[in-house]
Amino acid sequence: MPQPQSIRLYGFPLSGHAHRVRLLLSMLGLPHEVVDVDLPHGQHKQPEFLALNPRGQVPVIVDGDVTLYDSTAILVYLAKRYDDGRWLPADPLGAAQVQQFLSLASGEIFEGPNRVRLVKLFKRELDYALAHQKTLAVLALLERHLDGRDFLAAGHATIADVACYAYVAHVPEGGVDLAPYANVRGWIARVEQLPGFVPMPASPHAIAA
Repeated sequence: MPQPQSIRLYGFPLSGHAHRVRLLLSMLGLPHEVVDVDLPHGQHKQPEFLALNPRGQVPVIVDGDVTLYDSTAILVYLAKRYDDGRWLPADPLGAAQVQQFLSLASGEIFEGPNRVRLVKLFKRELDYALAHQKTLAVLALLERHLDGRDFLAAGHATIADVACYAYVAHVPEGGVDLAPYANVRGWIARVEQLPGFVPMPASPHAIAA
């Protein structure tokens, strides 16, 4: 298994997408440097950053001669390059079960828990009622799925859990109470107990949300 030099991660402290990558880097024990991108002042839309990611979004990693963007793509890359198959199973069914939750992270979790938080914390002009409805739907789905399970896609943590964690764990910052979802709260606690876990900072505006 290759041993990397320090991987550079371009992110933003309150971005759940960037936190996914930082979390896996830490859990894999990979040396890395975090470079904060000033999203509020538009640094991600400047030519220097667009040369790294033409979509103008965080996260981006630079790993030697590899530059890669899109959080779930980065998770797949890191797991395939630097792990032995635990974080992303090699067998067809195991890989597909992980992919189901990578799709959930990019779909319903993005449209629900991510967006309610964007409205409450960052005053984004999005449809809060619709995002709230989608959030309750995805939380109900996860609550049912986690009944009798410790983790999302296998009997141990995988990149499925890493991809889904941040926006679900921080959904109270979007005005959604996790109290009714005991299985989800148990899963969040188990992720937070994993070796190498690093928290995403709580927003200083969370109480007002």
